[in-house]
Amino acid sequence: MTRQLTGHSYYFDLGGLKVRFTFDSPTQGSFVVEHGAGLAPDGHAETVTLNLREIREGVYLNSWTEASGATVTHLEDFENGTLYSNVTVDGKLHHFTGTIKEA
Repeated sequence: MTRQLTGHSYYFDLGGLKVRFTFDSPTQGSFVVEHGAGLAPDGHAETVTLNLREIREGVYLNSWTEASGATVTHLEDFENGTLYSNVTVDGKLHHFTGTIKEA
């Protein structure tokens, strides 16, 4: 199932935090922060190494570490269009729930 994500882009809308994310390969993703909600500058773009695991059909556990040291862990439910996210920035943990839409 991971191969079906490769080459596809999605909008992750977590309320104030909005990101366009592309699955470049099963082990690499790239993103652009459209609205950083004070956690990242608007327009910030980065390519990251993914730890992507399929939990069941259409549901993935996805995590990565950014160049700044921020860590991100997502439960991505593509079947229901739901995203649960934990982001650690400067030692502070932020919890988000939002939506996934294909770009």
